This record gives sequence, structure tokens and C-alpha cells, in this order.
Amino acid sequence: MGGIGKTTLARVAYTRMSPHFEGKSFLADVREVSNKYGLVSLQKQLLSQILSEEHFNFFNVHEGNALINHRLSNKKVLVVLDDVDNLQHLKCLVGRRDWFGLGSRIIVTTRDEHLLRSFRVDDVYKPTTLNANDALQLFNLKAFNSETRLENDFSELSKHVLKYAGGLSLALEVFGSFLCGRDATQWRSAIERLERDSNKEIIERLQISFDGLDQTEQNIFLDIACFFNGEEKDFVMKV
Repeated sequence: MGGIGKTTLARVAYTRMSPHFEGKSFLADVREVSNKYGLVSLQKQLLSQILSEEHFNFFNVHEGNALINHRLSNKKVLVVLDDVDNLQHLKCLVGRRDWFGLGSRIIVTTRDEHLLRSFRVDDVYKPTTLNANDALQLFNLKAFNSETRLENDFSELSKHVLKYAGGLSLALEVFGSFLCGRDATQWRSAIERLERDSNKEIIERLQISFDGLDQTEQNIFLDIACFFNGEEKDFVMKV
């Protein structure tokens, strides 16, 4: 799901692993960039980040495929493709395994697990929402600039925020940053507002997953959200 921390995890892995490779490339927001500027721009970015001293000038994905294969097949590289939602993204950016040298690593973040399975990736890691302790630690870091200290005046108010966020890291960061430095009265006002209207930044991130469903799936989703909210999962699935 959106906002769960896929990109954050990928960036941490990228930072820690990159010293062990001859070249590296982190392609952020692949879905959005591809929609706006096309796959050729992403192919050029991939090549430019790994071969930084060179300039690349081609005009279609087939030329890009050939160039990536030709120039990187002998290099041990680390490539991260962030927010992939289309099989063409993988075919045109990381193609076949022989496009890159021995020991290379490709990391892909996506909301669509089937996309990874169909591309026959070696392994899939499924991030989850944060448990209660980690959620509290992240919220405290954003709201109080401390991982462990929770100001007594705000302990009860914090419980309301944590319950609303449900372990979603994006929500915890947004709420914590918004509430940081505000007094208890402002906290209460913000929490009351959240109960009436959801935060726009979070809703927009989650909306992407809904928009990616076909019409029938959207209708099923809305039926569940409207009529089965709070019911047991097994019962809902049976219905």
C-alpha cells in the first residue's frame, strides 16, 4: 500500500550497498516520470547516473535497450526502480539479466506484487505497517524530536493519533510533523478535525492504488469500505 515506507527502505538499502558496486542508479517515481516524460528519459537517466562523464542522445526505447545492454553488460551495478506500475518499465530499464555485469543487483518497489512475479524476480519482500512500539518511536521523533521521550501532557492525545494512523509510516510522519511545537489545545483541535476530514496528503497517496483498479474492483472496494468496515476479514472475503 502507499505510504508504508517502500521508498524509504529502498533508499536505505541503496545508500548502504552502493559502495560495493562500480556504478549505481536510483530512479525515483518511475510511474510519474514515465507518464510525464516517457521511458526514454528514464533510460537516459539510468545511463547518465552510472556513466556520469558521458552524454547520451537517442530517441526511442529500442535504441535505449541496446545501449544499456552494450554499455553496462560488463559492469557490476546497483539499480533501484522506485514506484513501478507497468511491466514495460522493467522491460525497458532492466530488461534481461545479461544487460548487467556479474554481481549486479536490481531493486524494484511497486504496489503490484503480480508484476514482480510475472517478471520472475528472485525474491519479494513485503513491508508491513509499523508495530505499536515502532509507530510510537517514529511519531515521537517527528512530534517531539525524540525517539523515546513522550511528554506527559500529550500522552493521551498521542494515543488518538497513533490509533488513527494505524501504523502507516506516512501518516505518522505527516501528523507528527504537523503537531510538532503546537500546544495541547491545538493538538485537540487537529485530532477533532482528523475525525471529520482525512488528511489530503495521505488520501492522495492512497488514492493511487484505488485508481489503479479496474471498475469492478473499485466497486468491490467501495462496497467493503461502506458496508463491511470493521468486520472480520474472513467473513468479508466469504461474502
